[in-house]
Amino acid sequence: MGFGMQLDEKQLGGAAALLFDLGGVVIDVDFDRVFSRWATLAECEPSLIKHRFAFDDAFRCHEKGRIDAAEFFDHLRSTLGIALTDDQFLDGWNSIFGEEMPGISQLLTIAAAQRPIYAFSNTNPSHVAYFMDRFAPVLASFKNIYLSSTIGLRKPDAEAFDFVVGAIGTPADQIVFFDDLIENVEAAKARRLRGVHVTASADIAAAFSTIGF
Repeated sequence: MGFGMQLDEKQLGGAAALLFDLGGVVIDVDFDRVFSRWATLAECEPSLIKHRFAFDDAFRCHEKGRIDAAEFFDHLRSTLGIALTDDQFLDGWNSIFGEEMPGISQLLTIAAAQRPIYAFSNTNPSHVAYFMDRFAPVLASFKNIYLSSTIGLRKPDAEAFDFVVGAIGTPADQIVFFDDLIENVEAAKARRLRGVHVTASADIAAAFSTIGF
């Protein structure tokens, strides 16, 4: 299916809503950019920071809004062993973002003309403040955006998907969920959503015409 083709009822196959992850699906994100920037500011090797960085309890709590940026950055000073200021940590932290994923803006415009589309992202307030401004045009296609740091729940936890499904107000089996992490896709399927693993925007275009929704 070309990006310019309209979706029809047969291709949508009864799906009532589409739900998209943001990082890796709508916006390019890469932690290596973060590690590289922090290493430059700390005058050390990026490999050292990458080796020490962990997606630990503090990381998850930050994404659930339970600890603020200052507390998270203080945690990083200890675990990474680098003496950066909060502003320097924030500088590197926001380096995670690249550009829009190729073709995604047009795909979202096509989809939004046919069905309500939503986003669900594991993220933190610092990143939210950055990407909601920088990527405002492409994010405008979404009827609502559910953020882990706002709802206090994150993927792949079952209660996170249950919350979002309830907020959308559509039966789970009528929602198609797109995510770049297979564990999130499988978790969504376990809660009866229709999951699509995205490795490139072409996977979304292909899904529109091949998965029977």
